[in-house]
Amino acid sequence: MATQQKNRRRYAVAAVVAAVLVAAAGVTAWQVAGREGGSRPLSTEEASRLALSRFTLYGASPVQVALRVDEGAGTVVEVHGLVDYRTGHAAGGYRVRGPGGALHTGLVVWDTGGLGLADAPAGTDGLPWEQAEHVPRTGWTSRPYGSDPLDAGLELAVRLGADRPDNPLLLAQAGPRRLGRDRIDGREHDRISGPRPRDAAAGTGDATSPLTYWVDAEGGLRRVTMRMPGLGTPATLDFEGGRDGARLPEAPWATAG
Repeated sequence: MATQQKNRRRYAVAAVVAAVLVAAAGVTAWQVAGREGGSRPLSTEEASRLALSRFTLYGASPVQVALRVDEGAGTVVEVHGLVDYRTGHAAGGYRVRGPGGALHTGLVVWDTGGLGLADAPAGTDGLPWEQAEHVPRTGWTSRPYGSDPLDAGLELAVRLGADRPDNPLLLAQAGPRRLGRDRIDGREHDRISGPRPRDAAAGTGDATSPLTYWVDAEGGLRRVTMRMPGLGTPATLDFEGGRDGARLPEAPWATAG
């Protein structure tokens, strides 16, 4: 049973990454068929803004992010970090909370291939990505991405930015839908379901996307949520703006290999 659950979660990670990259891949075969009450297909203008959102995120990098992941059984992981979409690197701090309170804190670095964890070095101050600069390469415990919901959230976070806009026509054909509008930090955002998973076209999976985007009037991406099988609470990824002048630690990558 545990093995089957891990396989389902790993499949979900792959589906999420495919959904993020579908427009760039040029997939056009999906049919538009949403099941959300009150939802509708995107207008041309909305599709254009959604298509721009990943490029806008790339242009703002390095970007400060906040990730909240429900691991199940009352355990929640929160990550506050910095993502540089130009290099594909990210670093931050994490905190694990259980039903009884805080369980563990530490530092995390990640890229498109996997992640590394370390304890914060004693006697260091500053933001988590600044503290990570003081951890030697041997101080990181690294691994490739697996089936854990945290892994899915981190991989999603580092893959969202793109160095060019998506094609709005192909994106619209992939089935995103406008779900409504929400105000976040005093600013209006359209809530949009992402492109539909590949298996939905064949009628073998959920017809809705695991991803929901919040996009503002200029094509800025403010939030993304991600549903995972077996978990009632979606992972939430907030983008908290670019940080000019901030830099990521070099040690985990510069001395790798």
